[in-house]
Amino acid sequence: MSSLTSALNALFAKSDRPAVRAFLLSMVALTIALILALYSGAAAQLGNLLLASASALTALVVAGWVAVTLVPTLAKRTPLRWIGYRMEYRITRDGWIYILGIVLVAMAAINTGNNLLFLILASLIASILMSGILSSITLAGVELKLHLPEHIFAGQSVRASVELRNEKLTLPSFSLRVEAAKTKNQPAAAMLETPVYFPYLPRQQAVKQSVPLLFPQRGIYRQEAFKIVTRFPFGFLQKARRLDLATEALVYPAVAASSEFLEVLPGLQGAMESNAKGRGQDLYALRAYLPNDSARHVHWKASARFGSLMVREFAREDDCRVLLVFDPQSPAAAAAAQSTERESFERAVTFCAALAWNFHERSALLEFRSAEASTPPAPASENIFAILRHLALVQPIAPDSRPDLLIQLAADPNSFKIIVTSQPRGSIPAELWNTSYIVFASDLSV
Repeated sequence: MSSLTSALNALFAKSDRPAVRAFLLSMVALTIALILALYSGAAAQLGNLLLASASALTALVVAGWVAVTLVPTLAKRTPLRWIGYRMEYRITRDGWIYILGIVLVAMAAINTGNNLLFLILASLIASILMSGILSSITLAGVELKLHLPEHIFAGQSVRASVELRNEKLTLPSFSLRVEAAKTKNQPAAAMLETPVYFPYLPRQQAVKQSVPLLFPQRGIYRQEAFKIVTRFPFGFLQKARRLDLATEALVYPAVAASSEFLEVLPGLQGAMESNAKGRGQDLYALRAYLPNDSARHVHWKASARFGSLMVREFAREDDCRVLLVFDPQSPAAAAAAQSTERESFERAVTFCAALAWNFHERSALLEFRSAEASTPPAPASENIFAILRHLALVQPIAPDSRPDLLIQLAADPNSFKIIVTSQPRGSIPAELWNTSYIVFASDLSV
């Protein structure tokens, strides 16, 4: 049955017209060669050796012509990848009931010798054979593509697209189900946890299905293989074809404003207020009135108290420049690290990502530094995803393994820094406290 299935797969596969023409011509030529060979045998039995020899020689010439001219043409156009299809078979519950019925009919036919029962038995067995052949044809020539969104955040549902394309030339496919295939190196959670069902797949066309995906944690999710499963046509046999389609998804940390983020944000905003004058809403200082000052900025109460016109100056808010620092040094890097330490590190990563996204929404001028990555000062819309990619992959490193990061930050007293760390308080250089706002992971609520 496997050879017949392969032949049908090649026949109904998407191919060019020369290949179809060569196939049909080879079938006609081989049929003529077979007829000539049979005629040669009949002529030899009748004693006409000359005619038998001529017929046999002609049959050999026709077969040789097919082998020399048509077979190479077909071999070049044969989709050899289908030979390596890995099929998985499983008899369903309905199939076992059907087989039990075949056994009962076979026993009755043998005991009674009734020809009608033998005819019914042959029909029942033929149905199983046809089920295997039709399911193989349904799975043949079907290609799979999985389209993932460009940006994926942990804990946020996204819509992915599963596309099946039927490359068969003449036949559609029916009742296909796409699901993830488990491998030895595959984690317990598959990328495609919910199977996607395709009831009908037209010939030489592609059909897409949208499916929701949810990734609970940051990092890289990998799916090495998928399966296309069908029970067509009778449901007696479930046949699955495995496709090695390595797929990766980079999942950013969650950036939603959590309760712990909202608790820290007011203190952070207060620390970020500029010490330079500007056109914000917060009062910066009072100074004497100048001729080019606007009258609406005159502070009348202060003018009456000082006996001269005084003008209000405001803290600058329109020039938001931030140096965001993530310190990956953490006790969680130790081999014997406890789960609480790992959770503390993950909270620090998530909080840093939420901060970066907050500055992105405020159109701030953002610079980022970490032990293994850094971005130059630029509008947050330009470097936000580079920052999130680093935070998606960052892992804890041993404390004091990269002390140069904090030392370099301490040597730059002119820039305001926001440092997110999971180290204890005593490990931060004293020089950083005057020019930095430090967020400790231990202070974030669980």
